[in-house]
Amino acid sequence: MKKYWYRRILIMALVFFVSVGGSYLLIEQKKDAMRREVSAQTSEEDLVIPGGMPVGIYMKTKGVMVLDTQKIKGEDGAEYEPALHIVKAGDYITGFNGKDINTKNELVEAVSSFSEQKAKLDICRKGETIHVKMDMIQCEDGTKKLWVRDNAQGLGTITYLDSDSHFGALGHGIHDIDTGELLNISDGTLYLTSVKEIQKGVNGTPGGMEGIIVYNNYNVLGKIKKNTEAGIFGTIDRVDVLFANQTPVQLAKKEEVEEGPAIIRCAVDGEIKEYDILITQVNLWSGEVNKSMTIEVTDPSLLDETGGIIQGMSGSPILQNGKLIGAVTHVFVNNPTKGYGIFAESMINESE
Repeated sequence: MKKYWYRRILIMALVFFVSVGGSYLLIEQKKDAMRREVSAQTSEEDLVIPGGMPVGIYMKTKGVMVLDTQKIKGEDGAEYEPALHIVKAGDYITGFNGKDINTKNELVEAVSSFSEQKAKLDICRKGETIHVKMDMIQCEDGTKKLWVRDNAQGLGTITYLDSDSHFGALGHGIHDIDTGELLNISDGTLYLTSVKEIQKGVNGTPGGMEGIIVYNNYNVLGKIKKNTEAGIFGTIDRVDVLFANQTPVQLAKKEEVEEGPAIIRCAVDGEIKEYDILITQVNLWSGEVNKSMTIEVTDPSLLDETGGIIQGMSGSPILQNGKLIGAVTHVFVNNPTKGYGIFAESMINESE
């Protein structure tokens, strides 16, 4: 569902591909509103404020992520692939010759100043740290080369905010565009954004939302702490900016979700609105957490504007019988009126 943009730069380095790819202002008035809207038996932990607003996303990986190995021509004219069978796609380089590596710039600096024949790398592979050595190959033009990519950036939708300032968004994880691996992040930031343009989805071609994101301190909304298969999670600092005049609702258990009418909340035209959908299938024990229900957009106005589900709508809250039951996660490429959703309960459980 998500759409990302990356910059690639050629630098002097090793020879393989890598990628680096106030608290919730729950003011007394809002607390009182929550208490008035539910019975005495409902705890505050059962209440969330549904989202639907787009946000800018910027995430930093833990180390730099290997995409692939590559052959190069050495200064002797022969071809070499020094990283083959040593590093693998999906590995994270966390150290170079005794130096900690957290960002692409640190890797660039460490490799550019290195002049020995063999390099020592600290690699994180599927959560386990290993140490490897790799030959440094001089290219025929006198350089050593490496392709790197900036951290993940893009646009998504907030699903909910709880009473402790914790948010959930997207309903699915952010994966590397080349390896398909879930990005292992160190941290990230949410930014204020606005929808600039809508590309309508058609059969075979998913549509998308394009937003304007200015990455500066003034536009920071909160912090991203986790990137999981059930969504991204963190804290919101400027609740008043995103959640002014929003009404809290109860969080539904997955067993409460039923086939039939429901609504989604999203802001494809710049304003949060509710649109009619049908839940056509519910799978309580889906093998993929973010494909636990199948949905179909039926609202004429949303179909007219977007064609159905488009990129950027991931995380749009799904409500049924007045409760938050889940979020939109994926679109059917060959039929943008249909897609998948995740249970809100699954997102809450993953956030803890």
